[in-house]
Amino acid sequence: MDCRPGCGACCIAPSISSPIPGMPHGKRAGERCVQLSADFLCLLFGDPRRPAVCSAFSADPVCCGESREDAIRLLGWLEQATV
Repeated sequence: MDCRPGCGACCIAPSISSPIPGMPHGKRAGERCVQLSADFLCLLFGDPRRPAVCSAFSADPVCCGESREDAIRLLGWLEQATV
């Protein structure tokens, strides 16, 4: 599956414990990453400063569903299941 442009769910729903430029302590689940643009695109895509966990994430129907709303819900559920 290709990433849906303008989705950004993976930059909002999960927690990220590694440092992000502008968020030195990472981010909480449900918190919007400061590197997510107004168009819901990652401003660090292709940038070596992008956290490894973000670079390793691959869009998949299991966690992204059929829409941005599905992705927020599914990724949120996965976050809760792994806490």
